[in-house]
Amino acid sequence: MRVRVLYHDHCFDGAASAAYFSRFYQAKLRPDAEFEYTGLAHKASQLFEDSLFDGDENAIVDFKYSTNPNLTWWFDHHQSAFLSPEDAEHFHRDRSGKKLYDPTYRSCTKFIANFAREQFGYDPSDLKDLVHWADIIDGAQYESAQQAVQLGAPAMQLVLVIEAAKGSSAVHKIIRMMRTSTLDEIINDAEIQELYKPLYERHLKSIDIIKRESHLDDGVLFFDLIEDGLEGYNKFIPYYLFPDTVYTVSVSKSSFRTKVSVGSNPWASKPLTHNLATICERYGGGGHAKVGAISFEIGAIEPARQAAREIVAELKN
Repeated sequence: MRVRVLYHDHCFDGAASAAYFSRFYQAKLRPDAEFEYTGLAHKASQLFEDSLFDGDENAIVDFKYSTNPNLTWWFDHHQSAFLSPEDAEHFHRDRSGKKLYDPTYRSCTKFIANFAREQFGYDPSDLKDLVHWADIIDGAQYESAQQAVQLGAPAMQLVLVIEAAKGSSAVHKIIRMMRTSTLDEIINDAEIQELYKPLYERHLKSIDIIKRESHLDDGVLFFDLIEDGLEGYNKFIPYYLFPDTVYTVSVSKSSFRTKVSVGSNPWASKPLTHNLATICERYGGGGHAKVGAISFEIGAIEPARQAAREIVAELKN
């Protein structure tokens, strides 16, 4: 029995969701199941090719909905879960009981865990720490910006590897280890440590880059990383460096997209009055109320910068 699990790539909650779903599926449904993983990334022209759904059963966790008839399971918690109104209508017509959506959850991992416990009585004690940290990380429930940036906990060190490692092979290794190993055991694995050490040095350099490139005006912090080539960064660095920030807007590029990231300070002294997912949806992006992003085509730097300027202006109001 071959199960294909498609998950939000380079995301701790995406990896943890894939791991938890796999454990649940094998324990309660098919002990003979073998799992293969595919990471999904948000792109300007998001498509689900038929070739992605090549398992005997196929699941998507922590990512947008697909109408592909070979999709068996789906779990998501993002406000922007559907590519179109037609996709949303397709989901609402589904009566399988295997496609579930609840944007009130901070993490998809906890969503899956609660479903497995309530519907199947499945509640493994050794995965409670994984669920706990997925909820903290994806819901930005840190005690402080310092805790989020200084990476003292094994889970936070794993976030760095998952988000910044090139390709998906390291994430696949972590997903498989998450199913049975503690977070401390995973980060201390020799191969994971070999990846972590240079990424940590890069993390320290990114703090200096963001400090240099940032401009704070009326509670909105903007920085442009296009020229620095910084692909990905700890999203809490801006609030660590500039505690008075309410919202952040940044522009960056990677091998497959140009990206505008929009975030809000979990420790802001002022109330958050904007739904960032709704703002990003107007540009073809999405996310959560407190954090969102927009993907542009490779090389679409000026359109991304223009969108960022417009969003900065809107967030100041």
